[in-house]
Amino acid sequence: MAREIIATPNAPKAIGTYSQAVKVGKTVYVSGQIALDPATGEMVQTSIDAEIRRVFDNLKAIVGAAGGNFSQVTRATVFILDFGVFPTLNKIMAEYFAEPYPSRVTVQVSALPKNANVEIDCIVELD
Repeated sequence: MAREIIATPNAPKAIGTYSQAVKVGKTVYVSGQIALDPATGEMVQTSIDAEIRRVFDNLKAIVGAAGGNFSQVTRATVFILDFGVFPTLNKIMAEYFAEPYPSRVTVQVSALPKNANVEIDCIVELD
């Protein structure tokens, strides 16, 4: 199967040797997103709520550019610095996703790029 690179100006440009997403068949693999504002290239860190929302907005832009939506997300991986933000993450994720929710893994890590507090990637299965 051919691979298709997905890119949109509505999400941050890749800051390394990776693509925003890669589509293979009907499956889209979205790279981890942090709270970079695509308009300014700066981190959104005014609050943990704002940071998490920016991450989901970045993911939503990439999923949309691939022709999908969040109802088609089958798996998300969340990397967080502090499990103390887990309740906030769940509350905000419920604003972006409806049941049935995607499967998810949440891992506490010691550091993330650009001093981010949260990074999320996802897999999408297009109809």
